[in-house]
Amino acid sequence: MNVDITIKIAGEAGQGLQTIGRLLAKAFSRGGWHVFANQVLQSRIRGGHNWFQVRVSDIKILAPAEVTDILIALDNESVYHTRELSENSITIFDSSLIKYNSEKGLILDIPFEKTAKESGGNKLISNTVALGAVLGLLEYDINILFGLLKESFQEKDQGIVQANIQAAQAGYNLAYQKIKANKLPRLNRTNGHPRMLINGSETIALGALAAGCKFISAYPMSPSTGIMTYLASQAEEFKVLVEQSEDEIASINLALGASYAGVRAMTATSGGGFALMVEGLSLAGMTETPIVIVDAQRPGPATGLPTRTAQEDLEYVIYAGHGESPRAVLAPLSIEDAFYLTVKAFNLADKYQIPVIILSDQLLADSYLTVDSFDVESLKIERHILSDEELKNIKNYKRYQITDSGISPRALPGNPYGLVVADSDEHDEEGHITEDVDYIRPEMVKKRNRKTAGLLKEMSAPIQYGPPEAKNIIIGWGSSYGALKEAVDILNSEKEKVSLAHFNQVWPLNKEYFDFLNTAEFVCVAENNFRGQFAHLIAGETGKVIKNRINKFNGLPFSAAEIVREYKRLKNSL
Repeated sequence: MNVDITIKIAGEAGQGLQTIGRLLAKAFSRGGWHVFANQVLQSRIRGGHNWFQVRVSDIKILAPAEVTDILIALDNESVYHTRELSENSITIFDSSLIKYNSEKGLILDIPFEKTAKESGGNKLISNTVALGAVLGLLEYDINILFGLLKESFQEKDQGIVQANIQAAQAGYNLAYQKIKANKLPRLNRTNGHPRMLINGSETIALGALAAGCKFISAYPMSPSTGIMTYLASQAEEFKVLVEQSEDEIASINLALGASYAGVRAMTATSGGGFALMVEGLSLAGMTETPIVIVDAQRPGPATGLPTRTAQEDLEYVIYAGHGESPRAVLAPLSIEDAFYLTVKAFNLADKYQIPVIILSDQLLADSYLTVDSFDVESLKIERHILSDEELKNIKNYKRYQITDSGISPRALPGNPYGLVVADSDEHDEEGHITEDVDYIRPEMVKKRNRKTAGLLKEMSAPIQYGPPEAKNIIIGWGSSYGALKEAVDILNSEKEKVSLAHFNQVWPLNKEYFDFLNTAEFVCVAENNFRGQFAHLIAGETGKVIKNRINKFNGLPFSAAEIVREYKRLKNSL
């Protein structure tokens, strides 16, 4: 039987949920287990009910589960999660601190604060007692946690390290074999080699570093901020200039300036910040300046739910900007995929001299996944910039030369052989402002938009998962892949014969990739928005209207179980 355990730490902001959650996730990853961890936060500095969820398995997992197997309840509002418990679930709580009562599953009352004070001399390390208790229930190697505690507190007094180790051991002892009816799997073995634990923002930042990014300007806006902060932490080693700008208008214009000068540049924001970048987006289109923009989506409109997840910006980023100019939109399907797509984004931006937008979201940005490694050796950095030697052999260099592909030869300003002129007004082939509406203006518009034909060839086909002969198809895009993939497995185990067509490169949309619709009998589109934005794109580009929709828009990600329920409801309503 496969191991699949979900541990949820629930409590108020400020109670250290993220610290416990990350330590648990790291402990399991060090033992070789596969981990997917995500968090749900209220948009408050302190207070409000939050939770951090760690899912552990012996096989790769890419999404949160619906059932909670172990609940650490740190506040009275944690009773909310009793609906997620099964008969075999276990709730750990301290009855001296909160009132908790559930008719579902088993309970384990552990005096966190008293134990912390008695074992470590300080009630403030009661969370470490809870950590130890979870590992005790699962009979997990406590020494792995000891090592993590030493790493976490290595810069502090050794007395603090020892106090936490003693508190963890006390919690472990209190839980170890205390519940005779415990039916949860024992994790008293390793599951292969230690694995890397990384979140989506860090992965995008690593992809940028691997692609040779040397400049990022951004204004902090959740859930995108982690990209900038991670690059800042690596700035000295990788010679990256990180600029926290005064606003998103400055962010995109600084990045465009850096790119014009020849370095790979990016910016990152969320939907509200992207709104301020739209004029700069059009500037990039007119001046044909490469730039990578990350939009880490959250529910809107306006401030919306700033700490929750959504897929609401798809049509927005595709159509934003005054005038008409091409761009590419990539939507990573997993944290691991985000690394490779970020590298592709930079290559596309340079080759086609366009903005490339990476659509992340709060689920992808803030969740953690175990990854074995990234295949850095296979990566190619493609700059498409003319060298001085190449320029020397061009008699009359034209920065915006009209070509069949729409791509003009790009040289950097300040070179000794060709003048580089850029202007936000319409311009001729040399870059000088023009009012020629009879020839130059129409030809420049056509030139710029001819790039789309090349871009269509660069967009990869959707990931096909499930029986290839299946006539029942679920279509998805972006970060919902893990839940959809798991739902397809469940449906096929129930003899439904369903396959998944999942897109991680969503614009421009290649009509040829939808040929499967011609033979499908039942098709539905699943996405984290209300209007069915990807379904709209499919209709607009292919003429095929898909009426069956699975839409979720409450700020929480999909689980496989709810996709299965909705799929069956739609299918049975026919």
